[in-house]
Amino acid sequence: MAEPLLIIGLLVAVFVGYNIGGSSTGVAFGPAVGSRIVRKVTAAALFTVFAFVGAWTVGRNVIDTMSNEIVDAAVFSPEASVGVLFFTGLSLLISNVYGVPASTSMTAVGAIVGLGLATGTLDAALMFTILSAWIVAPLIAASVGAVIGRYLYPYLDAKFAFGRLRDPLIAIDTRGTIPRPRINQNAASRDLGGATLVIAIACYMGFSAGASNAANAVAPLVGSGSIAADPAILLAVGSISLGGFTIARRTLATVGNDITDLPILAALIVSTVGATIITVLSWLGIPASLAVSTTSCIIGLGWGRASRARTLVEIATPAPTEEPAPELTTGALTAPPTDTTDDTPASPTVGELSEGDAPDPDEQVSDGGVPPIGEERPTELSAESLFDPAATARIVVLWVLTPVLSLSGAYILFSLIT
Repeated sequence: MAEPLLIIGLLVAVFVGYNIGGSSTGVAFGPAVGSRIVRKVTAAALFTVFAFVGAWTVGRNVIDTMSNEIVDAAVFSPEASVGVLFFTGLSLLISNVYGVPASTSMTAVGAIVGLGLATGTLDAALMFTILSAWIVAPLIAASVGAVIGRYLYPYLDAKFAFGRLRDPLIAIDTRGTIPRPRINQNAASRDLGGATLVIAIACYMGFSAGASNAANAVAPLVGSGSIAADPAILLAVGSISLGGFTIARRTLATVGNDITDLPILAALIVSTVGATIITVLSWLGIPASLAVSTTSCIIGLGWGRASRARTLVEIATPAPTEEPAPELTTGALTAPPTDTTDDTPASPTVGELSEGDAPDPDEQVSDGGVPPIGEERPTELSAESLFDPAATARIVVLWVLTPVLSLSGAYILFSLIT
């Protein structure tokens, strides 16, 4: 590659890695930050360490896959490599600006697909398999989260009673000459145990993100022979780390707070489900979307928890409409109009659930003191804090829009120059 083009390629790779760090850090450590287990700076530092380990080990195989299987390796000319990386980074930047953790793998693959369609070298059978996984994986994550939230979460909460920490699990003590990490001494032992599990799973997710996402930043350059694997991995992790310490603050806030309120138990469930799906997909050799799988589980869990206040029959039954009051006519006696407004939310996840709606203490409840479905009225969290339809809609739209933008941009560019 000519020197100016090589410099441009490296800069674009850094740009892509920067946006990968902004997206993936929020996905991996959003539950931990939302549960107040760690601060955003600590999350970025832990993510950097484990992303490097994942990229340096398993990530080498992913780089090989991204370089020559979706499209013919010969297509990755220096110019094509820069174009693929540019549209990947641009699409991720748009998603990060809106604070939405987009799928890095979907966006990078979208740009490569655009190149493959324009050059006629796309492996259609492989793409059909990958696309099927992209559809099934979030549905499974959301369904598992919804089932756990609606049927199991109250019992797990009653047994384990994880709570949100007032102070982070790990804080930096700056009173001495050398700053030292300090464990939160005020947290209960049960909360400390749950918080430790959440951090451990988040670190594992950071490992998985490094293993898969480092390739998204540098695979085209490695495929074109512009840079060797070892320095490419260092370049990718360095730029990912930069994004984790800066732009990731927005996605950390979105995953940890905007979609649903996450106590430690919910964060543990979300992280476990998301990490399991990523592990299975990676084992099958399919590019795994850490962002989509984890966030889908958060959405499903929030919906499931909020929907416990109504039975399935009530959810499926449309809310009655308000009847107009009868008109007054001369000489006619009419009953005073009555309030026929139905206070039941039109959606199972929209509407305030106030303390006044709580069931009578004398009502029969299920084992463990958990009210049965249809009678439970959460008093700590409103339905909006359990599940935010507006935030969910914004996330789903950008999930689809981000890879479509990268694919369209790459296809138009390479159609014009080839």
